[in-house]
Amino acid sequence: MKIFTTQNIHKLDEYTIEHEPISSIDLMERAATALTQKITERWNSSKPIVVFAGPGNNGGDALAVSRLLIEKGYNVETFLFNTKNALSEDCQFNKSLLEEMPGVVFHEVIDQFTPPTLTKEHLVIDGLFGSGLNKPLSGGFAAVVKFINASSATVASIDIPSGLMGEDNTFNVPAHIIKADYTFSLQLPKIAFFFAENAEYLGDWSLVDIQLSIRGIIETPSNYSTLEFEDIKPLIKRRSKFAHKGTFGHAILIAGSQGMAGAATLSARACMRSGAGLLTIHSPICNCNILQTTVPEAMVERDIHEQCFAEAVDVDDYQAVGIGPGLGQSAETEAALLDQLSSCNVPLVIDADALNLLAQNRKALQQLPKGSILTPHPIELERLVGKCRNSYERLIKAAELARSAGVYIIVKGAYSTIVTPSNSFYINTTGNPGMGTAGSGDVLTGIILALLAQGYKPEEACKIGVYVHGIAGDMAAQRIGEISMNASDIITHLSPAFKMLSE
Repeated sequence: MKIFTTQNIHKLDEYTIEHEPISSIDLMERAATALTQKITERWNSSKPIVVFAGPGNNGGDALAVSRLLIEKGYNVETFLFNTKNALSEDCQFNKSLLEEMPGVVFHEVIDQFTPPTLTKEHLVIDGLFGSGLNKPLSGGFAAVVKFINASSATVASIDIPSGLMGEDNTFNVPAHIIKADYTFSLQLPKIAFFFAENAEYLGDWSLVDIQLSIRGIIETPSNYSTLEFEDIKPLIKRRSKFAHKGTFGHAILIAGSQGMAGAATLSARACMRSGAGLLTIHSPICNCNILQTTVPEAMVERDIHEQCFAEAVDVDDYQAVGIGPGLGQSAETEAALLDQLSSCNVPLVIDADALNLLAQNRKALQQLPKGSILTPHPIELERLVGKCRNSYERLIKAAELARSAGVYIIVKGAYSTIVTPSNSFYINTTGNPGMGTAGSGDVLTGIILALLAQGYKPEEACKIGVYVHGIAGDMAAQRIGEISMNASDIITHLSPAFKMLSE
């Protein structure tokens, strides 16, 4: 599913109006009808409703919703803020329709706002401003936002919480943004919906189908999209009847240090569960007996050092290399890692301590093999690209690194995002909070390593990897719940996750 910037969403509205064809007021009515259905499905007519409408088209949507709710027998009080006496054409039209209704409780606020009483029994419909906002709210509108946020009423925002911008909120004023309990986004989500710092404003968000032009969505370019089942399933390769372990690649995992055999174990087990034909684990001597016991399907290669990775490995005979889980950050490991990366000519996935050591040697980032995959969580990413003020800036800086170094970066989180060298962003929607547990990232590294070994291209390995990782986590959560989940549970559910995609 494509995700558009607010500028392109406006163009998509225009495309629909021109090519359906449909008038802008009829498109607004269609949106209001769909929104009203969402509202009436959740709250019955005993719920007192207060609508706050702004002067633009978001306000026009809110006024139309107010009228449709009244027609369905709801008790609605409506406030239209027209402080500059400048309503959009469609907002003005819906104002006229609302005023014509008998018994309507309607207030047009021009210079004086007398706030209504809002209790926990009330539903507030926020239609002050939509996704076209490009500067923080101030003055009277900021005061209205603070009034709504201070109330105990349930708040439902139309399209986007008023005050929140669709992409970059770096210079926004948090206190001047509606904190919605529900957000009903028109047709498509906004990029800002996928950033952790915006969750407190969005509440429970969902999409409202207003039948924007499918052709327009297809033809309008976007660098952002979500990963869906229909995108991933066709990528899964069918296995030949006469295939054997050599067909599915030989991977090498360079992982572990003293006290960190678990990270290597989890990554290795995930790799074997994700279809690699052969796996060799290169680890310090102290871990070898542990690994041969915990991952009997894998071969174990001893490093020269008792406690840490200290000597680069010849990887010419392998189809893919994974490096980083539990590696440690000793001086010997740092030297060996830099040597390893400079001599590697096969597909490569880099995680954990390998990323932290790269952050201390940033020049080496530009010497990585093209198409390498980096899998940092936000803090690890900031060590690579510098401090970031928010998730949006983090993605922009990740994109700069991906372009300059020719690598793929998976920014891990609630919505793990794949950033490509060609400036595409793929947002993964599978997964759950139960996956926020030690070793979950090591599992992802193992999955991607297995996919690379089987011959998947780096972008395919990224897409399949994050999606399957999340699906396995969702299956684990469904069976045992989020609280008790650990990384081994994700590995256990890789089998049904891959089965679902390959059937």
